[in-house]
Amino acid sequence: MIRFRPKHVRSRLTLWYVCVLAAVLLVFSIGTSVLLFWQLRAQMDRYNVQDVETVEGLLYFTPGGQVALREDYHNHPESKLILERLLEVRTPDGTVLYRNARLGSRSLGGNPFPGEGVGGYSNRLERLTDGTRVRMVSRRHSIDGHPTLIRLAYSEEHLWLHLEELLGASLLALPLTLAVAGFAGYALARRALAPLEQMARRAEEITSDRLHERLPTSPDNAGDELDQLARVFNNTLGRLEQSFEQLRRFTSDASHELRTPLAAMRSVGEVGLQKGGSREQYRDIIGSMLEEVNRLTRLVDTLLTISRADAGAIQFNPSVFSVLELAREAAALLEVLMEEKSLELTITGDESAAVKGDRLFLRQSLVNIIHNAVKYSPVRGTISVSVRFDGAGRVIVEIADNGPGIPLEQITNVFDRFYRLDKSRTRNDGGAGLGLSIANWAVQAHGGEIGLDSPPGAGCTFKICLPAAAST
Repeated sequence: MIRFRPKHVRSRLTLWYVCVLAAVLLVFSIGTSVLLFWQLRAQMDRYNVQDVETVEGLLYFTPGGQVALREDYHNHPESKLILERLLEVRTPDGTVLYRNARLGSRSLGGNPFPGEGVGGYSNRLERLTDGTRVRMVSRRHSIDGHPTLIRLAYSEEHLWLHLEELLGASLLALPLTLAVAGFAGYALARRALAPLEQMARRAEEITSDRLHERLPTSPDNAGDELDQLARVFNNTLGRLEQSFEQLRRFTSDASHELRTPLAAMRSVGEVGLQKGGSREQYRDIIGSMLEEVNRLTRLVDTLLTISRADAGAIQFNPSVFSVLELAREAAALLEVLMEEKSLELTITGDESAAVKGDRLFLRQSLVNIIHNAVKYSPVRGTISVSVRFDGAGRVIVEIADNGPGIPLEQITNVFDRFYRLDKSRTRNDGGAGLGLSIANWAVQAHGGEIGLDSPPGAGCTFKICLPAAAST
């Protein structure tokens, strides 16, 4: 089965508009015609009743026992022609007593049915013997003491003729109306969809190298659906541009971080081959190369973790554990580094503060943050770790140091990947810039959040909020 479906949206809108308008006009025309017909029929019934009351005063019995109708009742000489009534008088048993000249030999129905015209008027539709449709009213009446049944009717043919003329005129005017409405609807749809076509052309021009461009919006901020669509697309393009920029920066930084240990290993190896040397010297060269290999392995493992985290491929092994105990484990892994700088570490808090999550990843988050505090704390500095409930079903972990702090304008960037506060720091001092990023991801993956407070010259305080085990 072949279905007609216009290619363009404006054509489909116009077609739907014309079809709906055609249906509405058709229903309106039919409804109006039928309503008018019913009103005219109801008016004819009223005329029938009024005319029966008039006829009752005009009927009489002649000396020969026949029923007759006085024609001198109306002053107008042609009133009997204006009425155009069809009149029939019968006895209660059905004997015809009188038929007017307009009715002639035709009959207004058969014998009276039981109760016809008794106690009021009986209205109904009848057909004469020649097929003429009439609207008839019946009533019982006594003429000079003789019981009779008066039947009076008017032809409905002129009502049906008016109905056919009205429907015919409506059907003739319908195609012209639909044609005018179709042209107007097409022009309106084309004008309404013009901004959408403009946005489509602009969208085709936007590539990965031109994500800074945006779709056009209404200059007067109309706020309609098309303008809202353009704003949604522009917001999407903005997020895509940001994602592409992060991807480019991540690729560039990762390439740089991977290239540095590879270059160091190559340089050490080439120098060793050129100079030659004793067995001890070769052991030193191989040791330097293994050190770079270890550094490279850690970096690759970190990048792999980040990649799996972005892909949602990391499976957690949740368990309930004390956060204070976890903080002690994390700090124990960094004791050697703290001893080298003579740092003082204090860990306080509530032993009952427990969370449900993957112990390994949350411990790594604490290790990364405490390691960051160790790196930037001055010699003989202090680091404090506190664990507490906040009264809202969360466990709060605060790691504070007395280092130089972080400038206010850079606080929002410290959790970005490969971000370093001081670009001049070496990899030995500043790391790869991935520790805080992984810590942030691990905390958020467990339904928590991490923040940073760094007043000028007063060190840094990292604040981790995690759902308590009872509310998890």
